[in-house]
Amino acid sequence: MVTVWRAYGLRVVIFIDDHQPAHVHVFGDGQAKINLLGADGDPELVWVDGMARSEVRRAMRLVSEQQAALLARWEKIHGRLD
Repeated sequence: MVTVWRAYGLRVVIFIDDHQPAHVHVFGDGQAKINLLGADGDPELVWVDGMARSEVRRAMRLVSEQQAALLARWEKIHGRLD
């Protein structure tokens, strides 16, 4: 598990032994899984556990703002996107 970003009281993590599609796990009071490339090219929420809606919005905003950097980190850890 690699923490790749911290902001807004959230921690964004990429698991080293994780699977495609490219995604991150965001931890705050709860946690969320967010695909870095949804069907429209924007980040896409996969699931949420224990996060308030406001925290989910912060997580989505953070991942959207840092999408390019997070995709680059995913590729550095896992190799080319498929």
